[in-house]
Amino acid sequence: MWSYVIRRILYNIPVYLAVVLFVMLALRVNDPVVNYLGKNASQDQIENQKKIMGLDRPFHQQYFSFLKELVTFQFDSDSWDQKGVKVKKILVDSIIPSLSITIPSLIITTLISLCIGLFCANFRGRWPDRMVAISAVLGMSISLLVYTIFGQYFGAYKFMKATGWDLFAIEGYFGGPQNWVYYCLLPVIISSIVALGYDARFYRAVMVEETNRDYITTARAKGASRMRVMFGHLLKNAMIPITTHIAATIPFLITGSLVIEKFFNIPGMGRALITAVEINDFPVVQTFTAVLAAVYILTNILTDVVYAWLDPRIRLT
Repeated sequence: MWSYVIRRILYNIPVYLAVVLFVMLALRVNDPVVNYLGKNASQDQIENQKKIMGLDRPFHQQYFSFLKELVTFQFDSDSWDQKGVKVKKILVDSIIPSLSITIPSLIITTLISLCIGLFCANFRGRWPDRMVAISAVLGMSISLLVYTIFGQYFGAYKFMKATGWDLFAIEGYFGGPQNWVYYCLLPVIISSIVALGYDARFYRAVMVEETNRDYITTARAKGASRMRVMFGHLLKNAMIPITTHIAATIPFLITGSLVIEKFFNIPGMGRALITAVEINDFPVVQTFTAVLAAVYILTNILTDVVYAWLDPRIRLT
């Protein structure tokens, strides 16, 4: 197992090096210093700023210097917008708020969607199954903006006026478990509701399709109970597509929900990345993008390992 993981990591090193190279080249298509200083900056100002920011060096030196930061996890470049603040500090400070929302939301959505999928498999083709399918499509059709605005208005503002309890914050974030309910619970609820339509539809499709397999028919013919068929056979064999679906969402756990973080003024990684793009904070954009690429590659490796663990027919080659 470990030899397979090491091989996969070694195979993906050239891919990651190419991704980092592409990111650095793409960000330099338009001169980042000119974008930062503005079109009215003089050539002397531009050249002086490049020297300060280290962009006057040959590209290969910049490339290997950035790779060294990635390998050693020492992101010592300074933010162009926040003077004296290292990119590493911005990265670390923004990950925790994002994960405080996305991880609970993923757990809640996955558990509810699994239950919905099993429910639909049990009532396949009947009216409860059809009602779930219609509800899931309706949930997918409503914009995230609508959920967010209604959640803030009714979940925080109207609820406080009606009950006098200031249970949820309309915006803002403070760390610590003692502040999680006040600042994070409402964004988690909204994120879960938004994702539930998509996930319920996917899990329903997977579970209903599995009920047509021969092994389900055989288990029922042998007299296996409904609970054993559902949890001992159907759920176990449906875990591969479910694992793929969950793995595809892992990178977004880091970036969080851009809209949620923007509306609730949560200083997460997604909001930090978008802000850096808007103000041309070049080191932050470059580092965040390279870190996300690494997360994608590691997620794919982890997914393959989980596949082999779930299904013995899959051989690690």
